[in-house]
Amino acid sequence: MKVLVVGGGSGGHITPAVAVVREILEMKPRTRVEFWTDRKYYRNVEKITTEIGVNTGRESKLSGKRKYIRVKKISAGKLRRYAGWSFLDYFRNWDITLKDLIFKNFIDLFRIILAFIQSFIWLLPRTTRPDVIFLKGGYVGLPVGVVAGWLGIPYVIHESDAATGLANRMLMKKAQVVAMGVPFDEDEAPRKWKFVGTPVAPEFRPVGVARQKSLKKAFGFSTSRPLVVVTGGSQGALHIDEAMREILPEMLKFASVGLVAGRKHFGEMLDLKKYEEWDKAKLTSDFRMWAFNTTMSELMGAADVVISRAGATTVAELAALKKAVILVPFEKLPGSHQVKNAEKMATMGAAEVIYDERVVRKPEVLLEATERLVKSEKKREELGEKLHEMARPEAARLLAEIVLKAR
Repeated sequence: MKVLVVGGGSGGHITPAVAVVREILEMKPRTRVEFWTDRKYYRNVEKITTEIGVNTGRESKLSGKRKYIRVKKISAGKLRRYAGWSFLDYFRNWDITLKDLIFKNFIDLFRIILAFIQSFIWLLPRTTRPDVIFLKGGYVGLPVGVVAGWLGIPYVIHESDAATGLANRMLMKKAQVVAMGVPFDEDEAPRKWKFVGTPVAPEFRPVGVARQKSLKKAFGFSTSRPLVVVTGGSQGALHIDEAMREILPEMLKFASVGLVAGRKHFGEMLDLKKYEEWDKAKLTSDFRMWAFNTTMSELMGAADVVISRAGATTVAELAALKKAVILVPFEKLPGSHQVKNAEKMATMGAAEVIYDERVVRKPEVLLEATERLVKSEKKREELGEKLHEMARPEAARLLAEIVLKAR
């Protein structure tokens, strides 16, 4: 059997897709898996899938022997737009519209056309055609899904967010199964919709008190102080970073702080390095900052409170870790998916929510909310328990079963 997996555009699409690949190979070791992703994540996917092949006892080398998990780079482009903007707003903010929307959308139009051409050429030959395609949401999978529909190749979609993205809405009609990451009203949804949760890597699991202290020590933090971990994802969140610049001195009075500033914005935040002090390779202050951390399961596992954006995969990882979380959703993303994810968590009593716009206007609200949580162990436990109810540790296995049965 041959399975094609398509994901990219953000780490939130890569992580669940890789988890499903792992499960597919555990269930059916002889399955031929191919992974298509965009150039931004190509090297990461190639490295991770190679490790999966080795760990499952199968040949999977970057060079030399046959690759059972083949990785291909596919062109990708997206339609940029802002949530909540009226038609007139695009003219009122013409400088943003011209630079971030018109120009970039024009360039990406050609990337989308190229992606359709690549998809058609690669999927057309019957001798190499996959038996089934797994599309992990997002714009990278749209051309592949459309071409698969033309050619009659069955495909399965996974939608992580509470709000369905544009690409998935366009592909749902011909999908065999639409696997959902969040619960939905089954009476109103099509029969092909299945609630499975959002797959996360197996290392995201609750940690005990002793393990948490060990992780704090490993990162250089005091084991006797509460730890606040702040992250905006792999690329970072500039508004959260800038708020931390304002409130960090006060936050350090009641907690240690780990800030993952993001690759994109790390250079702009280097002035915060003055709070990070070392003596002979030992951290002597209560603050550390990274551009990106490759062991986020351990860093967030060490935390007492996590401040984060509200992407579906990040929320799923935090749910698996059973953490007390302050979500800062970005309202301007198309479809407002972060807002809807955060609102669902808030309604369940599973997270504190402070909207990005409010953090920009008044950073101290983030400081006050963090201090309240740090000083209330009972509230942290309540939030962690409620959020953990959303965790679906079997999500990757369920999705793998759906994919293998869909041909």
